Parts: sequence; C-alpha cells; structure tokens
Amino acid sequence: MASTENRRPLASRDTRWAARITRWLAGTSITPNQISIAGIGAAFLSGVCFWLAGESFGWTRAILLLLAAVFCQLRLLCNLLDGMVAIEAGRASPDGGFWNELPDRVADMLILMGIALGLGAPALGWAAVSFAFLTAYIRQLGIGCGAGADFSGPMAKPHRMALVTAAAVLSLAEPLWGGHGQVLLVGLWLIALGAAFTALRRSVRLVWKLRAG
Repeated sequence: MASTENRRPLASRDTRWAARITRWLAGTSITPNQISIAGIGAAFLSGVCFWLAGESFGWTRAILLLLAAVFCQLRLLCNLLDGMVAIEAGRASPDGGFWNELPDRVADMLILMGIALGLGAPALGWAAVSFAFLTAYIRQLGIGCGAGADFSGPMAKPHRMALVTAAAVLSLAEPLWGGHGQVLLVGLWLIALGAAFTALRRSVRLVWKLRAG
C-alpha cells in the first residue's frame, strides 16, 4: 500500500464506522489486496449498470441507475478499507503498492466507459478516462521526483466518483422533462474537462515545487 505520507487525506478514515469495519476485517483472513480487487468488481458492476441503464426506460432504468450509484460508492469503500487494513491494522504486503494503484485505474475505466457506452459516446468516455489517468500519473510523478503526492482537484478521484454518483441519482428525475441521459452526459463532460484542468494544475504545481528546491 501507499506510504502514510503519500496517502490521500480522507475525513472518512477517522470515523468510528470505518474503524469498526477495519478491526473486523483485520480479524479475518481477508487481505488488503483482496479488498482492492473487490473494488474492481464493484466498479465493473457499476459500469455494467450504467451501460444497461442507457438502453433502458422506466423502472428498469431507475433501478439500474441506483445500483450503479451504490456500486460506485462500494468501490470507494473498498478503496478506503484496503489502505486502513494495510496501514492501521499493520497488514501491508510487499506488493501492496501495485494493488493500491492499478485497481483504481481499472475501476475508473470501467465506470467512466460504462457511462459513455450507455450514452453512445465512447470518444468522450475515453477522453475522461485518459485525463483521469493523467491526473494519477502526475501525482505519482511527483512522488518519483521527490516532491510528494499532489491530491488537488477539482476532479481528483473522490470528486469524480461523487459527481458520478450525484449524476446517477439526478438522472432519476429526467422523466419529469422527457430527458434520457442528459445529466450523465453533462457529468461526463465535467469529468473530462475537470480532470484535464487538474492534470495541468498538478503539472504546474509540481514544476514550481521542483524549481523551488
């Protein structure tokens, strides 16, 4: 897993419910890496639900959108707990760094492309995925350069998933104006443009930090 100085600051990490779940998981044979892999499964289910929702109507669409939002949040929960079990519970493994990063990238791709395919906008989906990947790359580049991790937004991972969840829930109201997919389309555009801005912002901040020594 990531070292403590390069962990994303999360208020949820200090909550009682997170601590209780962490203690329970620490008492089982479940490893942090397995929790990371479970996050990929949750992201896959979220992406599939978004994809199918794009081709569905009525109650079927509503149920699929709600499931997509739930699985998206479950992905974030797995992402929270894998680090807590690894570090707070002292169960980090030598290959934890790999499983800390790769599942996040796969999960981003599965969810964002699920939305894009449901909208019939794969090009926009790949743009959102690419810029999301770029924000993570620049964060890791900062670590490699000795400047530390930069988790700034506006479209860092928690922001992206919060926007995806909110768009899924707001999409439930689209029948009120005869819409179908417009909310998710706007959300995907915001993610693509916001992640592009974040990548540029992190790049500038990294160069300034390196020049300042």
